Amino acid sequence: MLPSQLQDVIESTKTGASRRFFLKAGAATGGVLMLGLYGCAQGEARKNGELNAFVKITPDNSITIMAKNPEIGQGAKTLLAMLIAEELDADWSHVKIEQADLNTDTYKGQYAGGSMMVTENYTPMRQVGAATRAMLIKAAAKQWNVPEGECTTAQSTITHKASGKKASYGSLAAAASGLEVPELKSVVLKDAKNFTLIGKPTVGIDSPRLVKGAPLYGIDVEVPGMLYAVFQKCPVFGGKVKSANLDEIKKLPGVVDAFVVKGGSTQVFEAEGGTASTGLLPGVAIVGKSWWQANKARKSLKVEWDEGPYANQSSEGFAATAKKMFAAAPTLPLRKDGDADAALKSAAKTVSLSFDYPFLAHVTLEPQNCTAHVADGKCEIWAPTQLPEAARGLVATTLGMELKNITIHMTRCGGGFGRRLMNDYVVEAAWISRAVGKPVKLLWTREDDIHHDFYRPGGWHKIEAGIDASGKPVAWKHHFVSFGKANKFASCAGMPPDSYPAGRVPNLTFGASLIETGVPMGPLRAPSENALNWVFQSTIDELAHEAGKDPLAYQLELLATAEKQPGRLSASRSRGVLEKVAQMSGWGRAVPPRTGLGIAFAFCHLGYAALVVEAAVAKDGAITINKVWAAVDVGRQIVNPMGAENQCQGGIIDGLSHALNEKITFAKGRTVESNFDGHPPLMLAQVPPIEVQFVLTDNRPTGLGEPPMPVIIPALTNAIFAATGKRVASLPIDPKLLAV
Repeated sequence: MLPSQLQDVIESTKTGASRRFFLKAGAATGGVLMLGLYGCAQGEARKNGELNAFVKITPDNSITIMAKNPEIGQGAKTLLAMLIAEELDADWSHVKIEQADLNTDTYKGQYAGGSMMVTENYTPMRQVGAATRAMLIKAAAKQWNVPEGECTTAQSTITHKASGKKASYGSLAAAASGLEVPELKSVVLKDAKNFTLIGKPTVGIDSPRLVKGAPLYGIDVEVPGMLYAVFQKCPVFGGKVKSANLDEIKKLPGVVDAFVVKGGSTQVFEAEGGTASTGLLPGVAIVGKSWWQANKARKSLKVEWDEGPYANQSSEGFAATAKKMFAAAPTLPLRKDGDADAALKSAAKTVSLSFDYPFLAHVTLEPQNCTAHVADGKCEIWAPTQLPEAARGLVATTLGMELKNITIHMTRCGGGFGRRLMNDYVVEAAWISRAVGKPVKLLWTREDDIHHDFYRPGGWHKIEAGIDASGKPVAWKHHFVSFGKANKFASCAGMPPDSYPAGRVPNLTFGASLIETGVPMGPLRAPSENALNWVFQSTIDELAHEAGKDPLAYQLELLATAEKQPGRLSASRSRGVLEKVAQMSGWGRAVPPRTGLGIAFAFCHLGYAALVVEAAVAKDGAITINKVWAAVDVGRQIVNPMGAENQCQGGIIDGLSHALNEKITFAKGRTVESNFDGHPPLMLAQVPPIEVQFVLTDNRPTGLGEPPMPVIIPALTNAIFAATGKRVASLPIDPKLLAV
């Protein structure tokens, strides 16, 4: 499930991938071969200014590959270059990678999100490399007067075996740049058995610089003449400024300016899958000669707020409203198969379960920040953003500028997880820069970040399910309370009607009731599934125990029938990861008292993941996770096994943080938690050993940022149930409820 804006970008990428895409730079490159992927249709007139390069080869035989997508820590910068370099037969030790700016005339799909990096780029990037190689071969064959088919390539060198001639790519780059470029569909890609780089564990291109603290992130940007800004927004969602002591603030040391930003439209809640957009929220900007001075001045700021219509909302109030909603029928039907009420009455056994989970913040390690310079009708932006094209659009709309006058430089992001799909901090920086007429770096504090996130929505579930005499599920009645209004879910608050096991239970009803709120919501890693999969997989585990069956065997029985679900879930791939992780973990083996093994799986963002957790619960309820095993199927090829393993481990650690530690609560219309002490990620000492293995299947390679993440919570809570007989019904897990 993706924000609609992201989905639009993905769709445009699909279109661009089918077009002819190579252009030569000619004499202007000065002996440098430059090949670019462009969005123009074949035969259209093109100007030099419309070109952009993916590959640059200089006479010294160094190869520079442009990274078109944002790097949010998922390894895209290295991974996409590997795809090009593999087909190019480049010497990886001489490859450099440069971050491209936003350039939608040349590149397609400049975004990071939805685990789509591999899915959308696996073939097009390889074609870029293969076509570059073909031009170099053609240049060599022409120079040597030999057939192209007799030339071979390896390690950035072309060889003609019969004559013994060799030439470096660098020596041929100028000649190759003058040749006709190949059609995209004409290039022949390598057989996977001949890969020398794809599939090889490869260190991230930025890693050496990262460990040295080199400036790569948005927070590191420095621009000549730059000022620094803080932006104080109303702590209550939907509030606005009535008055502020600006004259006093302007007199404080280092303060250059202070002013009220009236703000634009109020918060917008779109239907499920939509991107919540705020435009520009109201607040008070303080601009200083240093960020420390600006932020110190903020401590003297006195603002009278109009707190708006949501000032009395709270987490307690949401829970009370949900309880009332459960007393009535759902107001929003989602799915109805058969007759669940009748099937429950005739079932051999029934279970009634409830689950709830809190709102969550993203807490990217690098807080939100942006540097902007608006002057003379132009806007230049340096931003850590997952959606640079959307950032440009938001700035254009809010500041009334033309897109062509806005330049976006993408910096490395210190974490994304969906938070940087929103660009509120970008438009704030641009607005403040225009107001003061200087380049400005806006930097949020950690408290700003937690108080003004687009939170993962909380939710409540009531489920009644029934099994027949053989243990097979025959009834499932599910009432979900979430957030939204006018019978439309808020962003990422919904429940897909094809959620597993829908389609495998003959009598099934999904329905929802919605609470209206001012809390902004948005996607967080594995949107929707990150919480819903815990509910579904916990319920299935409960039914397995009620049926007296092994939870693994129960899942395999459910997946034994039809190959595909309406939601594209493949039963065979699901079984494959379950069986693999069972083999890895020694599923079914004896474990010590108050120790349990839990298993779960998910189909998420085109990938399949199954996890087993071994957890021990002490008598006081303290939880020790002894080990996690993960089997993951994302198709036939793992491009960078090192990065892939890191992605899986990161997702699992994220999920454990959600399960054990993290929650956001609200009181008086505002966020209670302020920093990591109230919303702590998993500590190093809590991180268990995590073993990851990939199940290769003959399917299109897809991404890994999200698939394992929704699986870890149910695998853990199912392990706790196996250890204690207590079903975890509320997150984060309260150890006191597990004590004996």
